Amino acid sequence: MEENIDEQLLINARIDTNSDIDIRTQILRIAVYDEFKAYETYTKIIEKFGLVQPFVNIKEAEAIHYAALIQLMQRYNIEVPINNWASKIEIPNTLIECCEMGVATEINNIAMYNNLLSYTIDADIKDTLFKLQAASFNNHLPAFRNCVINHYNIGNTSNISQENIMEKLGEYQVILDDIMSGNIDENSISQIFSKLNLSMVSGAVLGGAVIALLNNYISKKDKKEEE
Repeated sequence: MEENIDEQLLINARIDTNSDIDIRTQILRIAVYDEFKAYETYTKIIEKFGLVQPFVNIKEAEAIHYAALIQLMQRYNIEVPINNWASKIEIPNTLIECCEMGVATEINNIAMYNNLLSYTIDADIKDTLFKLQAASFNNHLPAFRNCVINHYNIGNTSNISQENIMEKLGEYQVILDDIMSGNIDENSISQIFSKLNLSMVSGAVLGGAVIALLNNYISKKDKKEEE
């Protein structure tokens, strides 16, 4: 499998101020590589489960996203990274897990753009990054959240007790609180989804509670930024 020279930087999806690569190049290569990842992920989900929403629409949007970034890279004479995600991505066995993965993917994408924007100076790049982040926040993330909510509202049941569910959620509330207080980098929110298999501990209570935690986190984040 062919790899990029800056593969680890691209995978980390965060600016490295100690790198020999200039910041503008890091910003655009990281951004387009992450959009490649989302595109290939949703492509594989469609290949496995058919033309299911919201993956079809969001896959098309991801293609528009990376095309806009490639246009900027051409303007600044920056080499486009190799898109080698197709051989790296593993797709879950159920559609609901794919929706949960979509939520995690878009949260990480939003966090990545926060990091990249904090280092961006060029007005045209900043404008594009803001637009791409807004698309993830306002369109993609809500679509995947709705996918998860709809699944749990259909009537799935679980033998897991409410006490066990709330105990499990408590572990992740600590992570969210630490993120909001600045003790943990925003990217750590992905731990919620890597440690908690929602499909294994299903039920309307859990599904609603996790989405409520996520909505609460985003709401607090917005208020914090407005202050």
